Amino acid sequence: MNYIWVSLIIISIITGIITGRLDEVVFSMLDSARKAVEICLGLIGVMAFWLGIMKIAQEAGIIKKFAKFISPVMRKIFNEAEEDSPAISDIALNFSANAFGLANAATPFGIKAMEELQKENKGDKETATNSMCVLLAMNTAGFQLIPSGVLAILLSQGSINPTEIILPAFVVTLITFISAIMIAKALERVYR
Repeated sequence: MNYIWVSLIIISIITGIITGRLDEVVFSMLDSARKAVEICLGLIGVMAFWLGIMKIAQEAGIIKKFAKFISPVMRKIFNEAEEDSPAISDIALNFSANAFGLANAATPFGIKAMEELQKENKGDKETATNSMCVLLAMNTAGFQLIPSGVLAILLSQGSINPTEIILPAFVVTLITFISAIMIAKALERVYR
């Protein structure tokens, strides 16, 4: 990937020299670097805010209650998991964090859920179980109730109404989330 970026930069500079617009190329590079820093700073603020809210919700037991609320659904989706599997609560916590747009906070729960599912893997330890594949599909689809990362980018770029993205993001991520689960479940019948 580094070769691609270096190649793009070199091609841009050469093209700028040939066309006599090197000053515009340099200005665009510097302006893009400035915007990247502004976006990152905006993301840090929003992520710190949401991670703080998530930590408060976790300490107050709201996340666990939400996880318990969705656990019956998770048990149906992850029907291969053992009845008292700790993976189910980790999966529910992973889903909850992703739903609130906190992919960074969801990662440890997802890793822990995968480790628990691997412990329950009675087959070849080098091959993922159907439950592992479904979890991967769920995380890849990335269902979000609140797209905090996108909101942060829109806010940092001066969007007048950044919350307009919430409903479309919800609809799109819900469709991809359900589709990912359905496809993973359909493929588990094909590849036994």
